[in-house]
Amino acid sequence: MTRIVIFCLMVTCSGWAGATALEGVGHANIREGNLDQARAEARQAAMRDLALQYQAQVSTQDTVENGQLTQSKTELSSNVELRSATIVDEYQRGNLLRVIVRAELSDQSGGAGATCQAGEASGLRKRVAVTGFPIVMPSQGGDPGLDNAGEQLPQALVAKIQKQGTLQVLGATSLRLFSNLPDAPTTQVNMASNRLTNVVQLARELGAQFVVSGVIRDMGLSDPDSWGSSVFEKMQRGLGFGDKTRRFEAEVMVFDGFSGSPVFRKRFETVANWSPAGAGTAGFASAGFEKSEWGAAVSGVIDEMAATVSSALNCQPFMARITRVVDGKVTLASGATAGLRPGDQLNIYRSQRYFDSLGGTPELADAGVTITLDSVHPDFSTGSLGTTGGQINVQRDDLAIIW
Repeated sequence: MTRIVIFCLMVTCSGWAGATALEGVGHANIREGNLDQARAEARQAAMRDLALQYQAQVSTQDTVENGQLTQSKTELSSNVELRSATIVDEYQRGNLLRVIVRAELSDQSGGAGATCQAGEASGLRKRVAVTGFPIVMPSQGGDPGLDNAGEQLPQALVAKIQKQGTLQVLGATSLRLFSNLPDAPTTQVNMASNRLTNVVQLARELGAQFVVSGVIRDMGLSDPDSWGSSVFEKMQRGLGFGDKTRRFEAEVMVFDGFSGSPVFRKRFETVANWSPAGAGTAGFASAGFEKSEWGAAVSGVIDEMAATVSSALNCQPFMARITRVVDGKVTLASGATAGLRPGDQLNIYRSQRYFDSLGGTPELADAGVTITLDSVHPDFSTGSLGTTGGQINVQRDDLAIIW
């Protein structure tokens, strides 16, 4: 008797109140025809996706005996309760299995003891700009449907983040932040700073608090000769020989739009069978993209990217740039679309630079006052300081923050 115990632990931040039903997507390869084991692994991957969305502490344990799933156990932290976790959809393409798990998660203790206390900021929609994902080696595509992956990938990422509804997403997928792709995001102007000066300019122009960018590091064939045009190579394909898999590796980076400093960075990768155009792959991230094994695997990676970006930004404070100060009245470059309402209070922070580091990251100093909003419009809002702005030297480009 073969008994396999599969255990997975995923820990992120906890901060959801009430009960919310969401769906997680998971992928797994079917090895030696063992569908039940692949289903258990795909279910775990879907639970990890749920963990990123729910920002909970999730532990899953599945037991497979003689290829049959005999026991499945899911536990969450004492602050979170999981209900009705079921597989609602299953799709098989070749040796790749995809499952969708739907579950309801409720916070039992209001987030006490959580590793991340985002406070009121977690209920506001921070504005994020997504730029292009240039390909380090464009020649690896080798197929017209993959040549535009650098723009199609971030467009798909924008759509998936928008669907989550927790962030305001701005698409700038035709823009490239990096001139030196192999070393991105490090800037060559000052190699020690690891900071991008053009991020600040882009964030200001788009009115974004964060800038999401990335690089497609690798999407090459594991064995390029498998798709050669010679008679021998065609015979090999006909007999089922040769490695027909294609790799995919991309790096996602999130930058603070006020300072240009990186706040998050992670690589994502997968590998799966690939077929050239005309065999069901369609264009990168197109409607027919998931009909191929490689397309389905890459689509799963993009899902994970979206969930990870949302999770990384959940614990960040909400910041709005001050655009005008007239006596005790202040105008902010953020409004109702971000979730601000009349009566909300934000702390004022002065943005300071020193003469010996004018090009460095600005430092924020607490001005010791708050602004109370009295008028909120879709893209801007106004409020009162309770004191004259000149008395505390509040100026344009200072920040209003909710923690």
